[in-house]
Amino acid sequence: MGKRRHHRGNVTSCVTNGGKTTLAKNLQKHLPNCSVISQDDFFKPESEIETDKNGFLQYDVLEALNMEKMMSTISCWMESARRSVVSTDRESAEEIPILIIEGFLLFNYKPLDTIWNRSYFLTIPYEECKRRRSTRVYEPPDSPGYFDGHVWPMYLKHRQEMQDITWEVVYLDGTKSEEDLFLQVYEDLIQELAKQKCLQVTA
Repeated sequence: MGKRRHHRGNVTSCVTNGGKTTLAKNLQKHLPNCSVISQDDFFKPESEIETDKNGFLQYDVLEALNMEKMMSTISCWMESARRSVVSTDRESAEEIPILIIEGFLLFNYKPLDTIWNRSYFLTIPYEECKRRRSTRVYEPPDSPGYFDGHVWPMYLKHRQEMQDITWEVVYLDGTKSEEDLFLQVYEDLIQELAKQKCLQVTA
């Protein structure tokens, strides 16, 4: 048997209100030994968020996030998972540590590029995205025109940047039901886990 390896990161990203957090939580409930890290937990305080010429707070940019702290959290998880795999005799794919990282600006941060095993991007059309956004309560609250003046243009900009990605990204239809999205990704990850099990035995 060759050297064991832990399962690295699976990423779920999307436009705002696309369903990534719900999907990640559903996967965590059903996948064994699974952890979730959310990019939303790393927003800087409002006092450190810049405003543009229109007075819109610039939350939908990487500079609004403490990405160094997020990377440190991911590194700590991976080191813990590595120690766990090395120190135990794991035979089952069900015991491979799984990390799901969910966020809206994951593919635009280069230090994360080498982490992913599987990458998913949820998409929803403009009208549905704006409708969902209007039903959410944010702190601070969205100012009038914020979605059209900042949120959607930033999404389009970041989506354009994704054209340079060299690895496979699975695009998901965010208008599908939560159950359909869960089943699609869950089945894909189960297949990936089976590959990991094979690598553990034959590597």
